[in-house]
Amino acid sequence: MTKTAVKTKKTRLRIALTVTASVLVVIFATGMIVTSVLMRKNFSRGDYRDPRFSAYYRWEHFQADYPRDEVSFKSGKNTLKGFIYGKDNDKGLIVFAHGIGGGHEGYINELLWFVDNGWRVFAYDGTGSGYSEGSGTRGLQQSALDLNAALTFAEGDEQLSGMPVLLMGHSWGGYAAAAVLNYSHNITGVVSISGYNKPIDMIMEWVEDIGPVRYVMYPFVQIYNKSLFGRYSGLTAVGGINSSSTPVLVIHGKNDETVGYDKSSIISQKGMITNPSVRYLTLPDTGHNDMFHTKDANRYIENVNSEYETLQDKFNGEIPEAEKEKFYAAVNGELINTTNEELLLQIESFLDEALRFSKKTVS
Repeated sequence: MTKTAVKTKKTRLRIALTVTASVLVVIFATGMIVTSVLMRKNFSRGDYRDPRFSAYYRWEHFQADYPRDEVSFKSGKNTLKGFIYGKDNDKGLIVFAHGIGGGHEGYINELLWFVDNGWRVFAYDGTGSGYSEGSGTRGLQQSALDLNAALTFAEGDEQLSGMPVLLMGHSWGGYAAAAVLNYSHNITGVVSISGYNKPIDMIMEWVEDIGPVRYVMYPFVQIYNKSLFGRYSGLTAVGGINSSSTPVLVIHGKNDETVGYDKSSIISQKGMITNPSVRYLTLPDTGHNDMFHTKDANRYIENVNSEYETLQDKFNGEIPEAEKEKFYAAVNGELINTTNEELLLQIESFLDEALRFSKKTVS
């Protein structure tokens, strides 16, 4: 082969490598841009709905009988708003972490039930949620970071410190209540409801309907989470549970279609959990949210949702505000807000036992 041929061959190889590298860079950059856009869109703000267009009670419905003290604390760059309910109660402090897409007032019926039963409750709105700052909720790990910040605040607050601390959370908060055990807080007991174990698995479950393409997304999501959460990107609920002997009650609905019972849930990881103080409660006929209501309330909610869909069809999806307000004004608020006291009693029984276990251990 002549020198000219060798030189030509090298030039072609160099061009091929350059083109290949450029294509790979473009693919990577495109993948990261698409991932970033999708993640920001899916983790946008979780604001409270206009009370005119919701049948669920908010704190304002109860404020005459249940005063609350407002506090604030930092989680990263954002200031979060928290509220202390039952400030004169001394049975124990329940720190509550809510699900994504709203704030703590979405659980106000359940929280005030615990206040009525002697518990002091510290509930807050997470990053990008409710009354708190943040352009969005950032990601599935954020709830654990917010709960860590809330606990750090509580440990230095006059109204909250000095009491046994028990955690309770649902969904986004169910993950947080377990994952925050990776930190070094003194926790007496944990109730994790409808929680996922590993954020990346939860995201992959959400997009499983797109088929094998989701595996192409996997590394981009991993890189995105790593850039956003750093060393906390791999924080798992099971890792937190196994890092201590804290009593934990894991609750999950068998028909959960948001956090699949046999998919990304904490309860699906029973075989990986080594903490001997963990209990599991499977709710056979419930999904992700309906566990908090009675069967009568759930049936009524289904009827209300069906009627609302009919109204949407009537106005081609654009219901006038006056019609919408009229619709919600006719809803039976008392029935739709009836809590599942049977479940709450089971949770309280566990919390009481965790308190007794803690006192016995100390003595």
